Amino acid sequence: MKPLAVSDFTLVSALGHGRAPTLAALQAGRTGLAQQDFETATLGAWLGVVSGVDEVQLAPGLAAHNCRNNRLAELGLRADGFGLRVQAAAQRWGASRVGVFLGTSTSGILQTEVAYRHRDASTGALPNWLHYATTHNSYSVAGYVRAALGLQGPAHVVSTACSSSAKVFAAAQRMIEAGLVDAAVVGGVDSLCMTTLYGFKSLELVSDGICRPWDAHRAGLSLGEAAAFALLERHSTGAAAWLLGAGETSDGHHMSSPHPEGAGAAAAMRAALAAAGLQPADIDHLNLHGTGTPGNDAAEDKAVVAVFGNTLPCSSTKGYTGHTLGAAGGVEAAIAMLALQHGFMPAGLNVQQQDPALHTLYLQQPREQRLQAVASNSFGFGGSNASLIFGAAPGVQR
Repeated sequence: MKPLAVSDFTLVSALGHGRAPTLAALQAGRTGLAQQDFETATLGAWLGVVSGVDEVQLAPGLAAHNCRNNRLAELGLRADGFGLRVQAAAQRWGASRVGVFLGTSTSGILQTEVAYRHRDASTGALPNWLHYATTHNSYSVAGYVRAALGLQGPAHVVSTACSSSAKVFAAAQRMIEAGLVDAAVVGGVDSLCMTTLYGFKSLELVSDGICRPWDAHRAGLSLGEAAAFALLERHSTGAAAWLLGAGETSDGHHMSSPHPEGAGAAAAMRAALAAAGLQPADIDHLNLHGTGTPGNDAAEDKAVVAVFGNTLPCSSTKGYTGHTLGAAGGVEAAIAMLALQHGFMPAGLNVQQQDPALHTLYLQQPREQRLQAVASNSFGFGGSNASLIFGAAPGVQR
């Protein structure tokens, strides 16, 4: 594929609002996770909760979109002046030539959960302030972003669990290559809700302690919420990074468990390399999906070793943000681009004893090094796999 300019990007997570606090936390090895409750859920789990979401006020004309997920999206649009950058792009290309392609998992389900608590005692009717289409519905976050930024191009939402907001980079690249748009807002937004917290708890996937990817005694994930956005353009004079390649596959193996040998994950990484016209040795760092569950880390380790061997520096950043589900791909793409810009590889957090059965070169200390190309993996329930490659220039020069 032809390298595609990433003109700007931002993220909001438990680490803070925008690139600067995120970078500072990554460089300091400081987690954003805390043992806390959320809403009515008292699980005693470590969560990555974004500050300030409840205080966000949406514009009066967008009141029907008001829910935690869209307020979180609004924080993302404000961070680093990202929304202003998109509006400037819309003036250049035309509002109808800027698409919006986002990922989410639970979208605004919390709004319906809260509404259910306030249903009519006699009829069971939900309150009239619940606007399903513009809050709970998966498309609502793209609808909100499109309306908030005054965009008129095509828009859709991908909901393939934890690969969602990585896959939208590939979707936007295809739309631009096909000539349907000249620029696109991509990324993902996923907010915490009871369905997420109790659902993952019932699956016995939530760790009682803080998540420990690649640890010999890892016991599950820590959940988080986040918004992450990037602006892709057909060409740009000031690109923050370049999307060099994207690979997407499906395991076709199991509804919730990854292929034990990581077959689909390996195929996604190979497809991304092929799209970028790169060899495995051209990649300087890999941001692992690395959830901290026994099965995921073992399968991904086998996939990475099959493609890259055991000399590529790798790390998972979920120990910083928690697993942000439908936003994870966008969050970790943003972290990969931060690493690329600032010449560092973040360390994986919370490893007490690295699992000797895992053979990737897992970083427990950060490294400073000039980077030319970095990769980011995102794998979801049902075996949906996506791998992205970003470069500091249109192509790798060594």
